[in-house]
Amino acid sequence: MSMCIDYRQLNKVTVKNKYPLPRIDDLFDRLLGARVFSKINLHLGYHQLKIRDSDILKTTFRIRYGHYEFLVMSFRLTNAPAAFMHLMNSVFWPYLDSFVIVFIDDILVYSRSQEEHAEHLRVVLQRLREEKLYAKFSKCEFWLSSVAFLGHVSPVRVFIRRR
Repeated sequence: MSMCIDYRQLNKVTVKNKYPLPRIDDLFDRLLGARVFSKINLHLGYHQLKIRDSDILKTTFRIRYGHYEFLVMSFRLTNAPAAFMHLMNSVFWPYLDSFVIVFIDDILVYSRSQEEHAEHLRVVLQRLREEKLYAKFSKCEFWLSSVAFLGHVSPVRVFIRRR
């Protein structure tokens, strides 16, 4: 069962978090020279981010069984993408622009060689473990020569997939 909560009224009065989401074309500029890729998708991304205690009451909703509150970030809250992007940038700060790209709950690890990629993957997976962030294994892909990530990536050019 999936619940859909209407947060429009809350979102109207919420002070917007202006944390910038990266421009997709800027992200792909970093891939020049990369030959090995791995894509990691976090499982229920926003639900891995705890809500500040003072904000929990704001997420209250009612169903026929009673009143409930979210203790973790809910989808459809206006600041969820910015808050999660901030978390991911904080977790991977030392590695951004070197061998990691993050876009909300998607992580792309890129390397010039197989040996380098083994070390990069070890670092990224260790950071996820330390921060208790969990990947959805069925949506992850490892050791690829090209990868679909916010579009299609090849070692030479980047193509954005149109839907």
